Amino acid sequence: MMHGGSIRGILLLGTLALSALIQSPSANAQTQRQLSLMPWPSSVQQGSGELRIDATFSVALTGHTEARLDHSVARFLKMLNRETAIPMFAKAPAAGGKATLTIHTDHASKEVQELGEDESYTLEVTADGAKLNAATPLGTMHGLQTFLQLVEPGVNGFDVPVVTIHDQPRFPWRGLMFDVGRHFIPLDVLRRNVDGMEAVKMNVFHWHLSENQGFRIESKKFPKLQELGSDGLYYTQDEVRDFIAYARERGIRVVPEFDMPGHSTAWFVGYPELASAPGPYQIERKWGVMDPAMDPTNEKTYKFLDEFIGEMAKVFPDHYFHVGGDEVNGKQWDGNQKIQEFKKTHNIKDNKELQAYFSQRVQQLVTKHGKAVVGWDEVFIPGVPKDIVIQSWRGQASLAEAASQGYRGILSNGYYIDLGWSAARHYAVDPMGGAAANLTPEQQKLILGGEATMWSEYVNAENMDSRVWPRSAAIAERLWSPQSVTDVASMYARMNAESARLELSGLTHRTYYRSMLQRIAGAASPDEFEALKTVADVVEPVKDYNREQMAPAEPTSLTPLNRVVDAVPLESDKAREFGELVDKFLASSCKDADAAARLRAQFIIWRDNDAKLLPLEQRSFLVKEIGQVSQNLSALGVAGLAALDYIAKGTAAPADWKASQTAAITQLQAPRAQLLLVPTGAVQKLVDAASAGGSCAK
Repeated sequence: MMHGGSIRGILLLGTLALSALIQSPSANAQTQRQLSLMPWPSSVQQGSGELRIDATFSVALTGHTEARLDHSVARFLKMLNRETAIPMFAKAPAAGGKATLTIHTDHASKEVQELGEDESYTLEVTADGAKLNAATPLGTMHGLQTFLQLVEPGVNGFDVPVVTIHDQPRFPWRGLMFDVGRHFIPLDVLRRNVDGMEAVKMNVFHWHLSENQGFRIESKKFPKLQELGSDGLYYTQDEVRDFIAYARERGIRVVPEFDMPGHSTAWFVGYPELASAPGPYQIERKWGVMDPAMDPTNEKTYKFLDEFIGEMAKVFPDHYFHVGGDEVNGKQWDGNQKIQEFKKTHNIKDNKELQAYFSQRVQQLVTKHGKAVVGWDEVFIPGVPKDIVIQSWRGQASLAEAASQGYRGILSNGYYIDLGWSAARHYAVDPMGGAAANLTPEQQKLILGGEATMWSEYVNAENMDSRVWPRSAAIAERLWSPQSVTDVASMYARMNAESARLELSGLTHRTYYRSMLQRIAGAASPDEFEALKTVADVVEPVKDYNREQMAPAEPTSLTPLNRVVDAVPLESDKAREFGELVDKFLASSCKDADAAARLRAQFIIWRDNDAKLLPLEQRSFLVKEIGQVSQNLSALGVAGLAALDYIAKGTAAPADWKASQTAAITQLQAPRAQLLLVPTGAVQKLVDAASAGGSCAK
């Protein structure tokens, strides 16, 4: 995974046939409603008029029926109620009446959901009613989510616009990986994230269940795994089965990951004989790449893994079984004389070949128990079975190399949502980009899709949702929608609407923020709290894996996640919107009076904010930590006002003023309290414009 200093990648494969008519989300006519669909469908044809949504709304199921479809309709009506507050009691129309929404499903999907099943659907909405047709329940569930995204308050009540949608996914593997090893995440949090996945048509829940910091599932054959390796924080097998059933109800496969031979300290707490160095072992509390690794030369290791994989294969019905395989530093292997002798005897020249030997043995065990292996880039070795799936953290080049040799893959590089990148940056990454674009059509079909990855060093049950949503909706669109759908402004507008729906569904990616800030503020006055929020609204945590290097003390799994850096979203909407306002002002040649007034008002708020926050800063150690950030925001407000004053005069600001302001802004850009003051770049644009005088837009 190269986790702790670099990134992974997500692969997308199997380009499915797309409808000949593809309408971009930014191509809607001015007179038509701007649809908030996300991911954007393969084909959208808007008509005129709308279908009224009121208390008479009813649903009829035709064709194939099963309990899962009934449950899907019940969830659909519950969400429709949340969107409209209109009571939705029953799905069936009144006797002799016509259903508002008629759903036809051709046939059942697989009893155990499989990769590449038909997920297509057609949704036709007229002023008199709507029809949803799908080949399988998977398509039906996707179509219901699209219908929910169409519901808006209209002039005469809630309605859905007249539209015809033909839709199918671009890639069959559209996943989210949740790391519950570093920080344990309760099942209720995972369930609501599965609900979010259903809403944006993701279909693979990748469950990273073992790590140096914790082993998170019950093993009945080897109970010391969870008894000694989890701090008592693990899922029972019955809980896991219930969760898998919950995900299947929503069209989502659950793929388990047990990382080996590295990232495995928690295994050794109860079973030190598996390790390459003598114990005793303890659960790791720190982050990073650790030395402990399984002994690949000990036959008892493979006997243990044979039994363990066999046990887990019965718990997880999915065809795929992830074995990790990343980031083994080899130090324990180098220090073990028996392992060195084994390498000589078997003509193994280095640790890379030794890991290849281990990977091949484990792959044979997984195959023996009826599963296909998924692993990070490191498990891709010559001669491995063709049904292996490579999950690439290294990028499209690694993905393309595997595909060129006939191996399937999924991309995670560019989709590491724990890095704190903007949705736009993730959105720009395409599994078929880079080297993958040069593959033959047959080789491109081996790119199955991608996965966003949520590593949990700085994630717990409280802020998890905010680290996943809404940015993952942008990745979901990249994996579902036609490759031509790339308009960033449209993406943000639609993602904002989807974010509100996700909150209605029960996710806490918005509501958590205020509660965390309130804990930080303590008994703050309304004005003090608003001053804290003013700062928090325009900062973001430092990016990539820089946070660990900037920590006031070495972070561990026991470090409370209660600071401002833990509370603020990974992408600031306020800062992005401020940047858009600056760009709008400059694009008008600085003549947009409304934009100028809004900018000036914002700068005044920032300028005066530090004085309002100071009393709270003196009382709360958590607020005191961001004291310098608060001062910097006020300084940024002063710089912005000065720039606007020069622009208003229409004469160029002195060169020495620009130089001093640029130097000051450069200082303001430096991270403080592991936070970035995001609007600095936009204010620098205004400083540059002020120096250009009357030609400020140039």
